[in-house]
Amino acid sequence: MITSQLQVYVAILNFCALKVNILVGALDTFIAAVYEHAVILPNKTEMPVSKEEALLYMNKNIDVLEKAVKLAARMGAHIIVTPEDGIYGWEFTRETIYPYLEGIPAPEVNWTPCKDPKRFGYTPVQERLSCLAKQNSIYVVANIGDKKACNASDPQCPPDGRYQYNTNVVFDSQGKLVARYHKYNLFEPEIQFNFPEDSKVVTFNTPFGKFGIFTCFDIFSHHPAVVVVEEFQVDSIVFPLAWYNTLPLLSAVPFQSSWARAMRVNLLAANTHNTRMHMTGSGIYAPEAVKVYHYDMETHSGQLMLSELKSRPQSDPAYPTPVDWSAFARGVTPFSSAQSDFPGTIYFDEFTFTELKQNTGNYTVCQKDLCCHLTYQMSEKRADEVYALGAFDGLHTVEGQYYLQICTLLKCHTPDLRTCGEPVGSAFTKFEEFSLSGTFGTRYVFPQILLSGSQLAPERYYEILRDGRLKSRSGTPLPILVMALYGRVFEKDPPRLGQGPKKLQ
Repeated sequence: MITSQLQVYVAILNFCALKVNILVGALDTFIAAVYEHAVILPNKTEMPVSKEEALLYMNKNIDVLEKAVKLAARMGAHIIVTPEDGIYGWEFTRETIYPYLEGIPAPEVNWTPCKDPKRFGYTPVQERLSCLAKQNSIYVVANIGDKKACNASDPQCPPDGRYQYNTNVVFDSQGKLVARYHKYNLFEPEIQFNFPEDSKVVTFNTPFGKFGIFTCFDIFSHHPAVVVVEEFQVDSIVFPLAWYNTLPLLSAVPFQSSWARAMRVNLLAANTHNTRMHMTGSGIYAPEAVKVYHYDMETHSGQLMLSELKSRPQSDPAYPTPVDWSAFARGVTPFSSAQSDFPGTIYFDEFTFTELKQNTGNYTVCQKDLCCHLTYQMSEKRADEVYALGAFDGLHTVEGQYYLQICTLLKCHTPDLRTCGEPVGSAFTKFEEFSLSGTFGTRYVFPQILLSGSQLAPERYYEILRDGRLKSRSGTPLPILVMALYGRVFEKDPPRLGQGPKKLQ
């Protein structure tokens, strides 16, 4: 259900006046929309349902998405992004997902399903999405499942004779299929899908800029997430996801905003909404600022967000300059103090921590090649709240393998130091000043600050300096839950699970 709260999240005025015919020519700005959808899940079953029953469930979700698409179009949106798994959910085996799949052709076939629905067989979902785009003159991004038959001549062909792919599709404002992307980095529980043959980078051009596309867990990897930005020079990314929040460092909104800022690109992120599974967190992000975001663990309804973005942000004077993430930290003599380091765990990774014992101080904590430096001043050091500075330099190995370098300041769950790294939702201690930096061995560092209540810190309260410091700038006391410089060292990643052509997961 689309609630009246929509008005709270609309970041600009007079949307209707800004709506133009995007076929006329290039636009300097555009209206982006994302919809966080509370997916209507089918009953879990060990036996596949019929195609008719599968379509019934999918149409229930598309009915909800249709309302969001129509409302976004009326409010001037040029493109809307909907979530991963947003049309059928996620609790499937390889067999039970099959009735929900359709054959999705490559965009090169020049196909508008709304005009020619039978051209590629049984494609009612693609037909309906195409018609939604065409009838509302809006680009529609959706996530569905693709199936491709194979035979014994293909040594990688699965025993059931088909490949199944987690797939994003994009229909332009005339209903034409203009992009098809097969998710390359599957999350470990996605046993219903295959890895695609290669990490094909997918882009599509619009009158309001060049777009790249990938899905959820892809954002952690170099291919395709970094490649599509750096090598294909896209202006914006559309990002369907089904992300369950894992505090303190892997909450959806902070990671989305930090990725857009570090990669210096527009990001349109649409998450599913399921509070039972801690799924929430969507937003629209520009390189220099968060435009609008939604995080809601209290209600069970979906949420539509809209905002205006620059079509080609790299040409704007406000475009952020590159950051040398270790420049400052390399010149710092490690702060010496009577500190005692201790171990702690965040999402299965063993950090080295040191406690912040005073109202103000300078601390350094190191692990392997990474040293993290913190200078801070609290308004008051509360006895019932403990903060720690932590460092991690190593390979993460649970639910994926990827190499990390992380500097983090966080509130411990309780005053017991053994709880440092556990999820926590509120904080009363306020920091008036802070400066966090690290000796990173990578240029891919994602800065984030999360405040009490899991709210993002507004950009006016902090800055990211070109020498790699995450620094306060307003003097306004902030109730910090977690502050982090989250680094990814892609060259140290092992080969991904299932590396190789068309490997069955």
